[in-house]
Amino acid sequence: MNLIGVDEVGRGCLAGPLLVIAARQESKLPDGITDSKLLTKEQREEFFEVLVSVCNFGEGWVKPVEINQRGLAGAMRLGIARALRQLGVKCTDVIIMDGPVNYLPRRYKKVRCLIDADLNFPIVSAASVYAKVRRDRYMIQLAKMHPRYGFDSHVGYATPKHLQALDKFGALKRIHRQFFEPVYRLNQEKMWPQQQ
Repeated sequence: MNLIGVDEVGRGCLAGPLLVIAARQESKLPDGITDSKLLTKEQREEFFEVLVSVCNFGEGWVKPVEINQRGLAGAMRLGIARALRQLGVKCTDVIIMDGPVNYLPRRYKKVRCLIDADLNFPIVSAASVYAKVRRDRYMIQLAKMHPRYGFDSHVGYATPKHLQALDKFGALKRIHRQFFEPVYRLNQEKMWPQQQ
């Protein structure tokens, strides 16, 4: 029986994938590991380099088109299933997940869904940090292909810079979540041709 920490990043974004990470500790976690939101970018990168040598991770990437098709709850279920499968999580493992909602399949019986689990359980903190670094790196690469949108600075969240780019250039069909506000509203108002 193993202890598995699960967290996600990108749930509230207007653009880019949702990423769910399942983490299993293999040796001692670094001191000071905590919720990724409480760390600087530099601290997250430093922890990431240590975490890859002391944990195993399963990654559950969910593309924007899948989020558009399934909705956010369905996307969370898909991401969790992918992360757990990649990590080889067993039904007998204990799973601690950040957040109040259990999106896991019923075959997993030992599940605790807790608000602030990423703050209070180091293995969930590890999943949080790993997820944030992996997704941010992906969004930085995406920014190189679509520099007008500034994905490297806001990583898909609804910042003023991102909203201005959406208003000026329109939504990217394969990158923006078409049914999220304000993307949906702007698509309806502007009637943009869908960009790839």
